[in-house]
Amino acid sequence: MIDQKYNLITLLGPTASGKTSVAAKIASVLDGEVISADSRQVYRGMDLGTGKDYADYVVDGKQVPYHLIDIVDAGYEYNVYEYQKDFLKVFDDVTNRDKLPVMCGGSGLYLEAILKNYKLIQVPVNEKLRAELDDKLLWELELILKSYKNYLHNQTDTESSKRAIRAIEIEEYYLTHPEIDTGMPDIRSLVVGVKFDRESRRKRITSRLKQRLKEGMLDEVQRLLDSGLTPEQLTYYGLEYKFMTQHLTGQLTYQQMFDGLNVAIHQFAKRQMTWFRRMENQGTVIHWLDGYIPLDEKVENILKWYSEK
Repeated sequence: MIDQKYNLITLLGPTASGKTSVAAKIASVLDGEVISADSRQVYRGMDLGTGKDYADYVVDGKQVPYHLIDIVDAGYEYNVYEYQKDFLKVFDDVTNRDKLPVMCGGSGLYLEAILKNYKLIQVPVNEKLRAELDDKLLWELELILKSYKNYLHNQTDTESSKRAIRAIEIEEYYLTHPEIDTGMPDIRSLVVGVKFDRESRRKRITSRLKQRLKEGMLDEVQRLLDSGLTPEQLTYYGLEYKFMTQHLTGQLTYQQMFDGLNVAIHQFAKRQMTWFRRMENQGTVIHWLDGYIPLDEKVENILKWYSEK
């Protein structure tokens, strides 16, 4: 039965924090279902590189239902607008069946699109604007983006000129269409974060990277290349795919790939924590759990917070 104070529990944290196992466990205890808030786990065939830990969704021998994982093909460019729309559809379905939705992920923009009720719509292409921006350098595009009053910086927006131009296109549309209202439902979430100290987080990231490479992460990327995806397309999907593609196409040695990717993931985790701290500074209450405490103790803490009036 869904509590009157909260109609959602959110589990967030940086990469390699173990948040998925906590989300699955609390969903199991409270008869809930997990809704992923990961911008890359939506893609089919991109499993090891995006950290889909399917085993985490089996709790005490029972499968915990999960949503918004493996919903589009690799090659498609899924976005936060589509995520919000898909999330709300699942949220309504889960709550209508009297189950508790548990959102879990580390993609800050996706999390805030739900927690802060952002007004997101499908923004059409603006060919005139794109032509005006086409010859600008990436750093110039980033400055333009920052000039928008309500712009919320998403790290991936400035990974390429293509992404930056699209982000500017969206901001310009919102600026010229102030009447937009998506009619977001009343979402009241208990927000819980899982974190480790910096050194422990670094060790966990490196250990997990070695494990995933051992499990065949390079083979996964090679299969995607063999399926017809271009190196440029794969770079769109983030750090793992960028560095491994550079190795498979002969631009980096294996050691260069490993060292560069390892450092890049550490930096990414640091940016995630910066994002979460900014969320707190802007009013989001995050109840933090020490990653080292046992799973059952984590769940006890969440149940205590969840039941507080």
